[in-house]
Amino acid sequence: MTLISALNNIHIKGLFGDHEGKDEKNLIGISETKNLLIVQIAQYKNSSTSNENIKIDNLNLENEALNVSNNTNTRILWSGPNNWILTATKKEILKEVKEKLDEANFAITDLSHSRAIIELEGESAKEVLKKGCPYNFNELKKNNCLNSTFNGMSIMVDVLNDNPYKVRVFTLRSFGESLYHSITDSCLEFGYKSI
Repeated sequence: MTLISALNNIHIKGLFGDHEGKDEKNLIGISETKNLLIVQIAQYKNSSTSNENIKIDNLNLENEALNVSNNTNTRILWSGPNNWILTATKKEILKEVKEKLDEANFAITDLSHSRAIIELEGESAKEVLKKGCPYNFNELKKNNCLNSTFNGMSIMVDVLNDNPYKVRVFTLRSFGESLYHSITDSCLEFGYKSI
């Protein structure tokens, strides 16, 4: 089976919005992240296992709000008490997750094909997110994440970098096109480069 990306029919490369006369490196960069392993990990309430000693790809399952554990291949985003979203570039990490987290204590769900991921990069990317999301993005730093909404659509934001500002915005695949249009509309006044 061939994977067809969530934004396959609408993500068109080029320059859009108020880009004339501006240096391309100062425009917001918009791209779709594809072929990323996305796994939801939920520890059952009646679990007797301590997650403090569990490491996946040498990363802990930290239970600290807004926190992201990461290395070059894997990111583990806190999504609620004893709930995490693991993203990885290496698909074989799913095998490690299933080996280390037993079914009696954890629910493991592969969400890889059920999400659309839009990546924004540039100084004005924060301003774009502020237009549709009620969170104060001035407080969100590198390796922070949050669950919120963007113009009424459920999203998860993962801050990859502070300088230049770079984020991944996750949503349900079924909201992908609507979120893409909403974000690109918010980018028009700054000008954006679709990569």
